[in-house]
Amino acid sequence: MQPLLLLHGALGASAQFANLASILSDKFDIHTLDFEGHGSRSSLSVNPFRIEYFAENIIHYLDENSIDVCDIVGYSMGGYVALHLASQLPERINRIFTLATKFRWNPETSVKEAGFLDAEKIELKVPKYAGFLQSLHGDTWKENLGATREMMIHLGDNPVLTSSVLSGIQHRVRIGLGDRDAMVSLEETVDAYKALPNGELQIFPNTPHPLEKVNADIFAGAIKQFFM
Repeated sequence: MQPLLLLHGALGASAQFANLASILSDKFDIHTLDFEGHGSRSSLSVNPFRIEYFAENIIHYLDENSIDVCDIVGYSMGGYVALHLASQLPERINRIFTLATKFRWNPETSVKEAGFLDAEKIELKVPKYAGFLQSLHGDTWKENLGATREMMIHLGDNPVLTSSVLSGIQHRVRIGLGDRDAMVSLEETVDAYKALPNGELQIFPNTPHPLEKVNADIFAGAIKQFFM
């Protein structure tokens, strides 16, 4: 079976893919990884959180597992990292399917998104979400939150996936978006899709941004249709 790598989003971890991986395992050789500084088994990252470093994590994983080329499903930030890797080392990636990936990063959007990442406010106002983050990252969840906040600010000043970068990616790429995604706009998604020479667009009905609220069966069906 062909290797399929599932990449989690910011503040996420590979554990979130347990259900999706189970549904897909009859058709693909499923692989997952935790980006550095993510996941309950991960130690704190010695590097700041950066798209470029996360792309290096992928190459390290592929090399460790003797995978020359793979297909990738990237949720949110995972899709952003996958596309960056495709622009840098196109020979290591075959096809890419992204879902809920935010493409429009500038100082204004970065400040807005980073403003939601305040550990004290999260503990006070949304304790269930604080507990969820702790379940993913253990006692380092606050450090993960702070590093993600800093990454967003940096990305706003230094966006990696410009339209010119996307236009140079020759891979077949499907850009997916939930119709109820409050973080990622349809406009920025369509702009990214149009910039890709071999891009496809798929809108998922009744689907918000959080991965836990995505219908795994519908998402898995779309993945199978795209890669098989």
